[in-house]
Amino acid sequence: MSNCLQSWPEPVVCVQSLAESGIRKIPGRYVKPPSERPASGAEVAENIPVVDLEKLCSSESAVRAAAAREMAAACREWGFFHIINHGIGEEMMESVKGMWREFFDQPLDLKKKYANSPTTYEGYGSRLGIQKGAILDWSDYFFLNFKPSSIRNPAKWPSHPTFSKKLIEEYGDEVVKLGGKVLKELSLSLGLEEDYLMKAFGGENGIGACMRVNMYPKCPQPDLTLGLSPHSDPGGITILLPDHDVPGLQVLHGRHWVTVHPIPNALIVNIGDQIEVLSNAIYKSVKHRVMANSNKDRVSLAFFYNPKSDMVIEPAKKLVSEGKPARFPPMTFDEYRLHIRKRGPSWNLEQSLEST
Repeated sequence: MSNCLQSWPEPVVCVQSLAESGIRKIPGRYVKPPSERPASGAEVAENIPVVDLEKLCSSESAVRAAAAREMAAACREWGFFHIINHGIGEEMMESVKGMWREFFDQPLDLKKKYANSPTTYEGYGSRLGIQKGAILDWSDYFFLNFKPSSIRNPAKWPSHPTFSKKLIEEYGDEVVKLGGKVLKELSLSLGLEEDYLMKAFGGENGIGACMRVNMYPKCPQPDLTLGLSPHSDPGGITILLPDHDVPGLQVLHGRHWVTVHPIPNALIVNIGDQIEVLSNAIYKSVKHRVMANSNKDRVSLAFFYNPKSDMVIEPAKKLVSEGKPARFPPMTFDEYRLHIRKRGPSWNLEQSLEST
């Protein structure tokens, strides 16, 4: 990483502390331009599709084929879907969310022991991107590297009395298994060998995985800001454990923002930029954002399942033809991430590729 990524350009402010201070107006650095505020796009009464993993793995070919068609349609048309019967227990999901809520409810001085930097983002933070004077989002987060285990930094894993590193590892291992199953089904639905995408990611021992726990504090003026600005995810696939009590995630579907209403015990999967590249744009990495809320804090866990950092990612040869040439040039995942870190989360796939 270049020197410009070694530290934040300005002092980092904890948004949760701002919210708890009793302010009635948000500071100007969180106020979005009028065209980027929540009311700038019409919201429609829809929800993202549902994919049943149990049906995808059914021994009945007709059931399996129907579920595969539903998943393929969701990836083409939405880039997002709920996944049910995924095999991760409700008790584990609730426990891991509750544990992270306890972390964020600690005094600020204890949380700041884990303060992060833009070098790796690992640890506790409140901003993404290093542009000085940028308009910021109304959120805090905790970022952890998970795979390969060699890049984990034990000093960045919280150690307050009720925090269970074992629970985080167990949950992470389960999500990694789920990511492998989803990758297999994506490969098959694209007409590729079942292990094609896994090999493109570097194999089971080569994949990268990381977790970002998001804290979206209550906001006194949610109509002026966002919990997270519109962006697409730069990695492979994202598996989100949402806050089931307070909706906040919105997906751009066509020209409209659609609020995702969580389903009990379901996770949310979305296609990242690297799958869009590998599928030669058959599957879409779409923009999404998170709304601020005036009534209640929200906590969600985003798990990013990514290619090995030095893997060259390019469209699958089988999906390239004279009539459908390769949409994207080869690029390693590390090279792509460097674009994102320099320009912030709103920098999207098309812009990044056009700059190469």
